[in-house]
Amino acid sequence: MAIATVNHETILILDFGSQYTQLIARRVREQGVFSEIHPYNADLNVFKNRNLKGIILSGGPASVYEEDAPRIGKEVFELNVPVLGICYGLQLMTFLFGGKVVQAEEKEYGPAQLHLLTASPLFKEIPDQSRVWMSHGDKVLTLPENFHPIAQTDNAPFAAIQHETQPYFGLQFHPEVTHTQFGSALIRNFLFEISDCTGDWSPASFIDESIRHIRETVGDRHVLCGLSGGVDSSVVAVLLQKAIGEQLHCVFVDTGLLRYKEAEEVERLFTENYDIKLTVINSKGTFYSKLKNVTDPERKRKIIGEEFIRVFERAADSIGTFDFLAQGTLYPDVIESVSFKGPSVTIKSHHNVGGLPDTFDFELLEPLRELFKDEVRAVGRALGIPEILIGRHPFPGPGLAVRILGSITPERVDVLQRADAIFIEELHKANIYNEIWQAFAVLLPVQSVGVMGDQRTYENVLALRAVTSTDGMTADWYEMPYFVLATVSNRIINEVRGINRVVYDVSSKPPATIEWE
Repeated sequence: MAIATVNHETILILDFGSQYTQLIARRVREQGVFSEIHPYNADLNVFKNRNLKGIILSGGPASVYEEDAPRIGKEVFELNVPVLGICYGLQLMTFLFGGKVVQAEEKEYGPAQLHLLTASPLFKEIPDQSRVWMSHGDKVLTLPENFHPIAQTDNAPFAAIQHETQPYFGLQFHPEVTHTQFGSALIRNFLFEISDCTGDWSPASFIDESIRHIRETVGDRHVLCGLSGGVDSSVVAVLLQKAIGEQLHCVFVDTGLLRYKEAEEVERLFTENYDIKLTVINSKGTFYSKLKNVTDPERKRKIIGEEFIRVFERAADSIGTFDFLAQGTLYPDVIESVSFKGPSVTIKSHHNVGGLPDTFDFELLEPLRELFKDEVRAVGRALGIPEILIGRHPFPGPGLAVRILGSITPERVDVLQRADAIFIEELHKANIYNEIWQAFAVLLPVQSVGVMGDQRTYENVLALRAVTSTDGMTADWYEMPYFVLATVSNRIINEVRGINRVVYDVSSKPPATIEWE
């Protein structure tokens, strides 16, 4: 279940396959306006009774003149709302209205200098010259009738266009990426100067609407909530408790793949702070048995997703009767796991989305499914959840199974738990934990020669990973102070038997992902 947003102003984003599409949604929401991503061929009739304020056509890798290019008809322009086309969206708009798009003699990737040609509400309070980010191989050769250029670059005479009488705009560059100097201002202008948005999207409004919708959906039935102690599931649990109270029962499954001593910590935090019914289930043996000799990361995720559901089904049989299973699924999980959002490429399966079995005995209840991580934290703070929970770094649903490359054994889990705990402890000691979006250790299926106490060792290699990010969709590696790296490496090698070499990951997302598997 995703929370319906019928009463909220909504910007519809039609996805034509750009890996930047989710960033458009983020930039819109940052302005206090709700946005939804849907495939380019979505049924637009669904939005006729919604408070739809505008439509954004995303970029994409195709060429509009190709026979199998993703296309729409002019019906998107018949909803009587402003339309903004970005990159492929601009080219498609041009094509639909009778202009001409061709392959560019010089492809343009990277920064370009934008020059404004005429006044436009889209560029209100934006300087006449600014830096923008280009990423395209095609270009508009001739504009359709009733369109005129409002900005250009040296290689793109139609870098921005506008219809003379209708609120239709097109951009050859990407305002959603941080490399475009005034991208946020441009999107803000589209929202407030052109689409007449007021900005009614906030954590408080989300909570109110979520509670109402949860009550309408659940009625007098009961909900089983999978609690992990992370940010997402904690927010779901507290939100559900406010909505349905005694109809909620939380289950914490100790998979044996958690952080060091996490099961005890989660049980203590929730029993001391919340009046929530909580059952703790120790399923270490089952998960270890299911994962024995499994090395493929996608198989790991599928196995864990399947077993989670089966554990909850068995728990439900012993605890009571439940109609719903609640999860802390987020928007990035959905976007990365399932390609229903249009032709965007599936990156990986998440155990609570793409990893779910085909059949199970519950209806899914996923009240955070349309939120990004920073939005979830904001909702959690609005709910009064302690910062010790809200401020925690993200932790993957499959746990350490996707941080142990290769086979999973209790011994390897113990090694990684202890090493990871030292890493996080030292980040807190150095007062840099909150500067980092996510930090963790990865146990590699690699051994190397070392020397300890004049003895030759042949032990495991451990990788440290720390990144900065806003929503997890893109990330930069964190420039860790050398003294912290030295301290962490020294402690791990000396205190954790089985590791004799520590390395630091300096890859950003993209091209890498944050997790290694």
